[in-house]
Amino acid sequence: MPGGRLTQEERQQIALGVADGLAYAEIARRLDRPTSTITREVMRNGGPTAYRADLAQRATERRNHRRRPAPSGERPSRQPHGRDAEAVQEFEEVFTTALMASGMPKMTARVMACLSLTDSGSLTAAELVQHLGVSPASVSKAVTFLEEQGLLCRERDERRRDRYIVDDDIWYRSAMTSARLLDQITETARQGVGVLGPGTPAAVRLENVARFLDFVSESTVRAAEQAREILRMSAGTPADATAEPGSGER
Repeated sequence: MPGGRLTQEERQQIALGVADGLAYAEIARRLDRPTSTITREVMRNGGPTAYRADLAQRATERRNHRRRPAPSGERPSRQPHGRDAEAVQEFEEVFTTALMASGMPKMTARVMACLSLTDSGSLTAAELVQHLGVSPASVSKAVTFLEEQGLLCRERDERRRDRYIVDDDIWYRSAMTSARLLDQITETARQGVGVLGPGTPAAVRLENVARFLDFVSESTVRAAEQAREILRMSAGTPADATAEPGSGER
């Protein structure tokens, strides 16, 4: 980390800056630190809504305590494309924290970050277990959740092992899944209008919920389809060349 590791006093200044709503760049300027250092520090320690200097300091001390020097003559694992292994590890933690801030459970976020940062975008359950240092049951629960959300898919490799895959369409599929879930809530809310009696305060509230979610769902589908088409065209891939039959349907 440029300028050495953050001190407890600096973490207290970061916490004050975050509480005051200062931009990370402004906090970094006041501490004479790179903006990336402040961003990484906050995101790996709870995010802007939960960052606390004392907890961040203790978490850092625990991480440092867990690290052990490599045995004599043993080199750290080499990263492809000349990447800095420590920087990749730190970014994986930051990305995991960002996913958790969006509401994703911790283990699910760790699996998603791990898959997203591989060049192949594909790992087996055993590889995930080894990389994350967790139990097979934890990985199984996480990948099931991600699959239900449309954020990964699985296929069998030549050794008949399940491989979990993230590709360029994962967020499109996730957006479509979210839209379908909103549609279900909308339909249920409108059923409630009939049960509660049209025109009653509770029924009017449910009807407003249904109208709002209807608009959000339609806007989500439209934006997701437009974004996928534009991005594919900018990459030189015809929009209909790789689209699956019925992929635009909810």
